[in-house]
Order: sequence, then structure tokens, then C-alpha cells
Amino acid sequence: MQPTRCRDMTYLILSMLCSVGVSVLLKLAAQFGVDTRQAIAVNYGVAATMTALLLKPQLASLAQPRGGAAFSSWALILALGVLLPSVFLAMAAAVRHAGIVRSDAAQRLSLFIPVIAAFTVFGESVETGKLMGLALALAAMTCLVGRYRPGMKGDTSDAGSEGAWRWLLVIWLGYGSIDIMFKQVAKAGTAFAPALLASFVLAGIVMLIWLTWHRVRWDRRNVAGGVLLGLLNFANILFYIRAHQHFANNPTLVFATMNIGVVALGTVVGALAFRERLSARHGLGIALTLLAIVVMLPK
Repeated sequence: MQPTRCRDMTYLILSMLCSVGVSVLLKLAAQFGVDTRQAIAVNYGVAATMTALLLKPQLASLAQPRGGAAFSSWALILALGVLLPSVFLAMAAAVRHAGIVRSDAAQRLSLFIPVIAAFTVFGESVETGKLMGLALALAAMTCLVGRYRPGMKGDTSDAGSEGAWRWLLVIWLGYGSIDIMFKQVAKAGTAFAPALLASFVLAGIVMLIWLTWHRVRWDRRNVAGGVLLGLLNFANILFYIRAHQHFANNPTLVFATMNIGVVALGTVVGALAFRERLSARHGLGIALTLLAIVVMLPK
């Protein structure tokens, strides 16, 4: 890959690293007895604080809906405010029951939901290179998905259970919808920051209401875990939106690269850190991932 193209991919690479870091933290939280519900609630407080400090959003801009968007700004914020914590809770449950690799695979298979939206909602042109890249991405997914086998040494998940598959289906649908919504947020240009802040605040409120309803007792260890989670999650979402803005006319590249890239990276991390099995087929999947990204890059 040429140096200029590598620089162009900086936002996507950083977002992928942060996304896998979130999954690793959720996996470690289960192992060390951290209550992911409390950590997720704190995470949104941290993410909102980082947004306010670093992006300095002008909340008055939310009063005007963005031209060309499928939803008004507030409808988008309300949807994200509810979906973000709901899917995060589902992801935590999926990582606990199905393993980090299978959970990341289900999340990234949601790729096909926003890719369809790229051509039908966002008006992206259909080109031979993009179709070839998507075909390679599908081949990479075929190699990477289904690579996890429960019951091996060090594994405590129940990936074959009905409950595990239910959580995987929820995160597949949820993350696909969130990808589309973040693309809508990215279309706001420099005004995306207030929408991001409002979404984080609303997501935090939803989580606090949920925790209060269930009478959860707070613990400092869970708060500390939430701070780390919030820093990574904020960076993941920020870099993802920046990538959409950088490749404004090529949402398929962002959707596909982010999804298959995280699966490939998650495969390596799962194998090295959590002893989730890595085979020659997965190596082929990683190679196809890189090839798909190169093919879809703007010429």
C-alpha cells in the first residue's frame, strides 16, 4: 500500500484498534468480575466529557435538521441514545457467552446492512472495483466467521447455546443500524460534535435509569473499568466518523474496511490473548481482508 494511501487510512486503522480494545476490555471485565452494566454507564459519561472538552460542540446547531438526511437531528439522537447502550449490553453478554472472536464476527457481519444502505440510501455509485472489493470482503468473512470452537482449554463460554446465538443476532441487527446512523451523523460535517454529545448524554441517562430500576449497587472497580471503556469507545466512534468524513463519497470502503478489518484483528488478538483457535483458513481470511481493502481504495 502506498504511503499516501496509508495516511488516508489512519482514521480507519485507529478506529479498528480502539474497537478491538473495547471487545478485549469487555472480555477481561467478565474474567475479573467487573459489572459491565456499571462500566457501560460510566463509559458514556466519560465519552460525553471527552466530546465536550476536545470537540467543543455548539448545541445550538441541533435546532436545525441537516439537509439530505433521512432523519432529523433529534430523531437520530434519540435512536442512537437508546440503541448505543442496548447494543453495548448485548455485546457484553455475547462476549461472555460466545467468546470475543464470534462476537466480533457477528458484529462485523452487520456490514451487509450498511453496505446495502450505501447504494440505496446514500446514493453511492456502483463500480467494478467496489463490487470486486465486496466480493473479496465476503470471501474474507467466510474464512474468518465460524472459526471459534467452544470447549477448548481456557474457554468458559457457551457459544453453541441458544442464548448465545440470540445475543449474536441482536448485535448483528443493532450494529448494522448504528453504522447507518453514524454515517448520517458524519454528514453533518463540523456540526457532528453536538449530535455526538447529545447521543452520549442520552445513552448515559438510559443506562442510569436501567441501573436504578434494577437497584444495582455501585463499586469503584466498575467505575474504573468504565473510565477505560469510555476512553476507548469515544476514540473508536470519533475516528469512525472522521473516516466517513474523509471518504465522504465512498461509504462502502469505510463500512467494509472497518468490519472485516476488526474481524481480522480480533481473530489475531483472540488467538494470542485468549487462546481462541487460529487456523490456516483464518490466515487466508486476513490476507483476503487486506486485498479487499486495497481493491476498494480510491484510485
